[in-house]
Amino acid sequence: MHTQEARRGGIDMDELILNTLANVLNLNPHEVVDARLEIAEKSLKEAKEYLNKKDVVQASEKLYKAVEECIKALAETFNAPQLEEVKRRGRWTAWLPGMASTDLSKALKEERIRQAWAMAYDIHVWGFHEAKYRVEDIEAVLPLAIWLLNFTKQTIEKCQNSRSRAPPDTNSRGK
Repeated sequence: MHTQEARRGGIDMDELILNTLANVLNLNPHEVVDARLEIAEKSLKEAKEYLNKKDVVQASEKLYKAVEECIKALAETFNAPQLEEVKRRGRWTAWLPGMASTDLSKALKEERIRQAWAMAYDIHVWGFHEAKYRVEDIEAVLPLAIWLLNFTKQTIEKCQNSRSRAPPDTNSRGK
């Protein structure tokens, strides 16, 4: 299956590959989260490159992907309730990171998480699918996406460090 055909069918190739590797290699949740952060960093770098080339459509998609992976990484780190639906369906669908961004914003007391998702989804629709946005519309979202990536990395690192020092709490939902 080609990448374009997979996208039209609602299949995220990065997600498919990551899930397959996680299952085949029996990756632990920290390794999956780390892989998501790598995808987010790569996608954000590519978004900047596409913006420099004035390719709004591809810049939109890459910026959206960076934000999406940050939301998923945070959701998996903090065991967001949406993970039950992800497991049931076998994949993330667009409304699940949206709900997770709301829950994470509340739990982490950081409204910019939800704002980053809302803006990224907006450019995903109007910049990528509809190809209506301009370079400056995508550039306006870039600082928030950069902030989210940095916030996500710092938050996850703190969380992983605190868990490695403390005995495991089997009754915790990761919060």
